[in-house]
Amino acid sequence: MKLIIMMAMTVDGIIAKNKSHNADWTSKADKKAFIAETKKHGAIIMGDTTFVAMGQKSLPGRLNLILSMEPEKYQDKIVANQLEFIKASPEDVVKNLADRGFESAILGGGARTNSYFLKAGLVDEILITIEPKIFGGGLNFTEGEEFDLDLKLLEVNKLGDEALQLRYKILK
Repeated sequence: MKLIIMMAMTVDGIIAKNKSHNADWTSKADKKAFIAETKKHGAIIMGDTTFVAMGQKSLPGRLNLILSMEPEKYQDKIVANQLEFIKASPEDVVKNLADRGFESAILGGGARTNSYFLKAGLVDEILITIEPKIFGGGLNFTEGEEFDLDLKLLEVNKLGDEALQLRYKILK
């Protein structure tokens, strides 16, 4: 199964000011690209901190699989085949989706979730939107792990008038 990390970041490489920073700071063009890409793949995986930062709402038209150490605390939010919560290893998450017929999925962060899947060697591509902002500090693309991964630039697109979207393949 193909797994693509899709994130927006500032020019200084920050994905959020802090863990509770609302995810609505990105451009309209990035939001439009995010909707199209996640619907194309049919499934999005994210950590529960990101889910909370996005207002605890599922993204319609695709499976939202939320990783949590305490999935039971979200039982009242479950919508079958649209919004699900799981406590599982990255390998088990990918197997779960593959067993359900998904050929690809978007990994929507956050930093800790990105790190888990990168460390497990399960990520195939990274799709980054560079937004014309500088936060000067905050959360990085990964958290708590050191990596030495080589990437190959596959594509560069301009989103709207100001943002850039970069697609990289992870060389394995």
